[in-house]
Amino acid sequence: MKKFSYAILSLWLAAVLAGYVMQLNPDAIDLNAVLQKPGFQHWFGADDLGRDLLARILSGVEVSFAVAIMVTVVTMCVGVFVGLLAGFYGGRVDQVLMQITDIFLAFPGILLAIAFAAVLGPGLDNLIFALCLTGWVSYARLTRGQTMSLRNRQHVQAAQSLGASVPRLLIQHILPLLASVLVVEATYSLASVMIAEASLSFLGLGIQAPHASWGAMLRDAVRYMLVAPHYVLIVGACMMSLILAINLCGDHLRDALDVRTEK
Repeated sequence: MKKFSYAILSLWLAAVLAGYVMQLNPDAIDLNAVLQKPGFQHWFGADDLGRDLLARILSGVEVSFAVAIMVTVVTMCVGVFVGLLAGFYGGRVDQVLMQITDIFLAFPGILLAIAFAAVLGPGLDNLIFALCLTGWVSYARLTRGQTMSLRNRQHVQAAQSLGASVPRLLIQHILPLLASVLVVEATYSLASVMIAEASLSFLGLGIQAPHASWGAMLRDAVRYMLVAPHYVLIVGACMMSLILAINLCGDHLRDALDVRTEK
């Protein structure tokens, strides 16, 4: 299963690169190929406007990767910063920062993202902003708990007794020990952000036409399930394979980086 997940993920990354190099035109309309089944001309078939599904899927996965990577990087930086401060200083700083975090945790993340996206309006920039506003809390809680444990390590206390500044303690002595945990969390976050992006696009609050998005494609495909089942099945299978591969890779990374696991 481990090799299978890496193979699927590598295949998708290669497909993204190939789609970028080939300069496909996912918005080309062909009314003679409306809802055409998979064949030699359109390997994955065509959508309700005769656009090639393969080209639109490759364009959609580029958007998914771009949004997921950007949101993951931003939320990780914000969450780790908040968690380091709360875990290292403790006391009043920890109480204030964690109360703010608990406010965001009190509501389901996807509902907050939908609310922010609805207020800000649809579009790629607003979608990324909405997901960033709700995605940092998991990193903050995780980093805070690990930092509270690591700040009492002997090497941290020794560096502090030698006069090391707080930024140096956090960056050079605590943050490297969090790297493995954060990498695993970031892997799961990639899959979660992809699902959130597709969900918001499905609701019409994300990527707007004519740009390709897997969520918007699924929304359009649902209307033609009886006459063109290949439309929804192919898009759904592609999305499922990518999300599953990322989650399985995250499971493997968690096991590989866990020092308590017997090799």
